[in-house]
Amino acid sequence: MNKKIWIAALLVTVVAVAAGCGSKPTAAPVQTQSEGSETQTGNGDTEVQDEVITDPATAGSEETTTPSNSANGSTEGTPSPGETSTDKPSTASKEKKTIEVFYTDPEELELHKATAEISYASEEDKYKAAFASLQQNKDEKLVPLWSKDIELKSVQFNDGALTLDIHMPDTARLGAGGEVFALDALKQTFFQFDEVKTLDLLVDGQSSESLMGHVDLEHPMTRSN
Repeated sequence: MNKKIWIAALLVTVVAVAAGCGSKPTAAPVQTQSEGSETQTGNGDTEVQDEVITDPATAGSEETTTPSNSANGSTEGTPSPGETSTDKPSTASKEKKTIEVFYTDPEELELHKATAEISYASEEDKYKAAFASLQQNKDEKLVPLWSKDIELKSVQFNDGALTLDIHMPDTARLGAGGEVFALDALKQTFFQFDEVKTLDLLVDGQSSESLMGHVDLEHPMTRSN
């Protein structure tokens, strides 16, 4: 009987010792930070939601400057896309030249020489301006042999050969004497340009036998000298 009591007491002791060895200190509950909570780090910085804010007490304040942009998204002093600071309308330079032009008198008795100033930006413009000078004058005593009703449709120049294509209405036609003077005035006006070696006159794109029906029309006309 005493032996059974001793064994039972021994078992109770063993169980008590085992229970004491297996116990561990209970860990303090983990505190969950709510959004916006702050924790102080050991280096004096305050940590908020994974962002570090420098504590003014332990670090010098820093100031970040962001370049200001203009309302259209470009920085001040920088041209916006598509603009340059030197954009200015370009003006084509024109040359001026004083040329000789030929008219007749009110009685169509002879050919008279006069001068006219033309301006042009290209060789083609020069020939157009010369033809236009034959259609107008400032002296009432001189009569143009080429009416303003005559349309110069095109001008072509290639290797010394000048070709003029005109449209001539019936109102611009002259008599036999006027037709001779008109062709002489045309040749003397255009052959004053050294580069023009031949002159061909077309009527509505065709090589007409006569300009006004009185005088044969050469294709092309050439310099007399």
